[in-house]
Amino acid sequence: MAAELYPAAKKAAPVSSQTSSSSSSSSSSAVQQYQQQNISNNNTIQGCNWQGLYPTIRERNSVMFNNELMADVHFVVGPPGATQRVPGHKYVLAVGSSVFHAMFYGELAEDKDEIRIPDVEPPSFLAMLKYIYCDEIDLCADTVLATLYAAKKYIVPHLARACVSFLETSLSARNACVLLSQSCLFEEPELTQRCWEVIDAQAELALRSEGFCDIDAPTLESILRRETLNAKETAVFDAALRWAEAECGRKGAQPSAENVREALGEALYLIRVPAMPLDDFANGPAQSGVLTLAETNDVFLWHTAARKPALRFAQEPRAGLAPQRCHRFQSCAYRSNQWRYRGRCDSIQFAVDRRVFVAGFGLYGSSCGSAEYSARIELKRQGATLGAAVAKYFSDGSSSTFPVWFEHPVQIEPDTFHTASVVLDGNELSYFGQEGMTEVQCGKVTFQFQCSSDSTNGTGVQGGQIPELIFYA
Repeated sequence: MAAELYPAAKKAAPVSSQTSSSSSSSSSSAVQQYQQQNISNNNTIQGCNWQGLYPTIRERNSVMFNNELMADVHFVVGPPGATQRVPGHKYVLAVGSSVFHAMFYGELAEDKDEIRIPDVEPPSFLAMLKYIYCDEIDLCADTVLATLYAAKKYIVPHLARACVSFLETSLSARNACVLLSQSCLFEEPELTQRCWEVIDAQAELALRSEGFCDIDAPTLESILRRETLNAKETAVFDAALRWAEAECGRKGAQPSAENVREALGEALYLIRVPAMPLDDFANGPAQSGVLTLAETNDVFLWHTAARKPALRFAQEPRAGLAPQRCHRFQSCAYRSNQWRYRGRCDSIQFAVDRRVFVAGFGLYGSSCGSAEYSARIELKRQGATLGAAVAKYFSDGSSSTFPVWFEHPVQIEPDTFHTASVVLDGNELSYFGQEGMTEVQCGKVTFQFQCSSDSTNGTGVQGGQIPELIFYA
């Protein structure tokens, strides 16, 4: 499952936690060498007095990780045909997990030399043992969900929290729907809330993700019910059909219109079909074959007739999310010889203290009557483009700001500076901002601003263009 969440299949940097600060670099290196060997091999230490090589209990304990030496229990981990035999030491395991303590020392303690664990993947079981033996957390994108399952099953709470934190950091529209399903299964309300934040703000991207087709039916229904989805209803309908087609495949059925409708069941009526523009309905759901002829006819009448028929579909448009605006100037002005563009770039850097989704910029317009502008806007992080758009907007000659939107909101991670840029083409004389602020509080989000080296037209923290960032939080 985790591999589907991260199709790039790149391993993240290990997340490490160590409690000892007195170990020498040489002994630590030796311990790490043993750990690396023991991940795939059950090594027995050669020679006597090996304990003298390691000055701390943690280091000596770490040498026992996945080691046959003094092992008094073995686990056969993984599903049939893909098992791995892992040695263990009851005392160490019992100290690290209340489940292992009950298993080995409780009233109903098992007296088996070999314990089968078919529902945990070997790499995730080893990741859990590495934490128990070595006090180190080593997570990667491919196995983090399975490691969370193991940590939950054996009640290793600190490891479980680290897995959740890793998943929150890795959260994006690509994997939010699957992680929503898993967070509900694992009863992680904070992760669930983070998933909803991403799904609401980047709904159309989340609905088009491959992972959306892998969610279970209850999660599908919770998404279709969502009032704050920031998506066109046609995108919701198309996503529901793709999920139903995938469900047909899982059940071994052909993805015919009849089978797709059966797969959706009552969830079909959670799609707000009457809220679609009539053209969208006529060119989409009306021709999909999923709706009955009577339902199609009733929706057309609902749009056009004075006497509207009763419908089973939810009818009110979704509220979506209300965009917020971060205004970085305390005043604006114009002069007879400013602001001119000449194809130059106005740019500013900003950082936030929590994840937000930038939907667009608020821009100034003409200071000498109405005018039309063409704007090329861009968001970058460390030189990589995260979002870009070209749009036109009409300025009425006032000092108001005018929104220019990205096609999809851009996810902005906290504590990292991003670059907002615009190249404007239009009336050469426009309003510009003054008395700029280096820090702006917008609700629960704090924005920090600094000058950008990409700015070639005079915009900086104190004054210039890009007065507003439009965002969801």
